[in-house]
Amino acid sequence: MTSKVTYLGGLRTENEHIKSANTYITDAPTDNQGKGEAFSPTDTVATGLANCMLTVMGIKAQQMDVSIDGAVAEVTKTMSANPRRITKIEVIINFPYVLDKKSQKILEHTAHTCPVHYSLHPEIEKNIVLNWK
Repeated sequence: MTSKVTYLGGLRTENEHIKSANTYITDAPTDNQGKGEAFSPTDTVATGLANCMLTVMGIKAQQMDVSIDGAVAEVTKTMSANPRRITKIEVIINFPYVLDKKSQKILEHTAHTCPVHYSLHPEIEKNIVLNWK
């Protein structure tokens, strides 16, 4: 088992990662009858794309003996109403310094081929921007 999700009532869930016992909550968003006091389930999906991209880039960077420490991803999720679903995820990753062009190209390819990117439905528009300072 990877995780356990408990419905707490009031459109809120508590999510536990089994191996580490780390937890987080989700709330329904304000545009869908919720309080919006935490990540919504679809927020976690969109944010998961950026998490995955930075993680696999970090693995590749270590293998290349370069650093992406301090990189920050800004995520914007767009929803449609009928059916209610994610239609677009925008991820802008800002790097605190410049790497050589070859390293940038390798890391950019790594970002675009992360497991979450491949797992998202192909109809979800994915706009990815990598800004090298």
